[in-house]
Amino acid sequence: MEGRVERVTTGSSAPAIQIYTKKWCGFCSAAKRLFRDLDLDFEEIPVDRDPELRWRVATEAGNWPTVPMIFIGDHFVGGFTEAADLHRKGRLLPLCRLEPATGPES
Repeated sequence: MEGRVERVTTGSSAPAIQIYTKKWCGFCSAAKRLFRDLDLDFEEIPVDRDPELRWRVATEAGNWPTVPMIFIGDHFVGGFTEAADLHRKGRLLPLCRLEPATGPES
């Protein structure tokens, strides 16, 4: 299957959150824990057994080399480190909920 990866829509004003993961990935576990701790729903998409899907998503994410690969709506966030950094700066929740950014560097 070729072409863009289909992004999920939530039916609400909040963008869908998708996390592409591998089973034995510590950063994937940390990313899922971050979103759960923030009480944000997300779709986990394992890519362990689908190298073509992993390649397509990585390509769509600017050749991102690792998992997790986190998308909020059509916006590629990065991996756990980038999502945690956005959270520290007060920018992750606004991105997930379409709220104005607050905090440093908003």
